[in-house]
Amino acid sequence: MKKIALMAVVALAAFSAQADTITGLHNTGSGTGTDDYYLVDGHAAYITTSGSFPFGYWTENTGTSKWLTPTSAQGATFDPSSDGTYTWTLNFNLGAQYNASTASFSGHFGADNSAIAYLNGVEIGTTGGFGAADFSSFTAASGFHTGNNVFSVVVTNFAQNGGNPTGLRVEFDQSSVAAVPEPETYAMLLAGLGMLGLAARRRKAR
Repeated sequence: MKKIALMAVVALAAFSAQADTITGLHNTGSGTGTDDYYLVDGHAAYITTSGSFPFGYWTENTGTSKWLTPTSAQGATFDPSSDGTYTWTLNFNLGAQYNASTASFSGHFGADNSAIAYLNGVEIGTTGGFGAADFSSFTAASGFHTGNNVFSVVVTNFAQNGGNPTGLRVEFDQSSVAAVPEPETYAMLLAGLGMLGLAARRRKAR
């Protein structure tokens, strides 16, 4: 009886412990030479360098994340007469080996001037600025797809004639997704539970 119970416990542990971080999620500016975030209007993502404008206003870059801008001249003025909209996008894939319904992630982000974060078109967070106190959280625990997923951030840059850069900074705090158990795990679980049920019925019949 103890051996049967142990078989069931091992199977349940294998069934529930197969969780991984989500591949393809990364912080802004963590790429080497290029960055996987891109703007839907075709602009590339440029990683900023601390020490010159707009730093002093923007929270400083760190080894964990850096600001992205749509231009290599990071202090360039955008949107002198009307608000501008910049949609930053990051694609990631949950293959068939993962159970998309178990996926989740959370993080925090800032933007010049404000932004809304989305997972597959569903709003998951908002932020209102670029100072340390302005960073806000985003979180998603549902709405993931098996296959391609899209994390996007729509940044609004308020109109200003001069000294008006725009940018985005994102840091993921955690991510998790459970692997789909191998057929052998299902078989072990069912066999263990079946044998426990059989043993219980035999004890009852005595």
